Amino acid sequence: MDMPSRQMTRTDSTTRIVRAGLWLSIVATGLALRKFGPGLGLSFPLVKYGGSVLWGTMVFFSVAIAASGQSRWRIGLISISIAVGVELFRLVHAPWLDAFRLTLAGALLLGRVFSPWNMLAYGCGIMLGTGLDRLAGSALAKPRPAPPAAAHSPS
Repeated sequence: MDMPSRQMTRTDSTTRIVRAGLWLSIVATGLALRKFGPGLGLSFPLVKYGGSVLWGTMVFFSVAIAASGQSRWRIGLISISIAVGVELFRLVHAPWLDAFRLTLAGALLLGRVFSPWNMLAYGCGIMLGTGLDRLAGSALAKPRPAPPAAAHSPS
């Protein structure tokens, strides 16, 4: 009875590690896209909405790491709620909030200007995150071959 719980814990921690690796890769890709995309000749819409898609994917993996026991469906619903909430929050203006939005951290976390197109991009990013998470889960679930039996030598 003790063995399955240990196996489950190992699987949960492995899943969290994989999700954290994906999260880190997505954040790095999004930052690189925003910083280097224009210099590479990428169009403004590709850089802007590509970054928004990756932001939605990052939100998905943030929720997936924090709520690892939840189904992908529930993680997706929580993620879209957060993403839409953040976008709608852009309609709220206060001097201190607008000042924060002018900083790099504020622009990356909260954004500056409300856009319904961002919500569509976030939805696409959350679907991308769901697909990546499913692929990663499938790869983790594949049975691994047992190690070769140790040779017994007569002693």
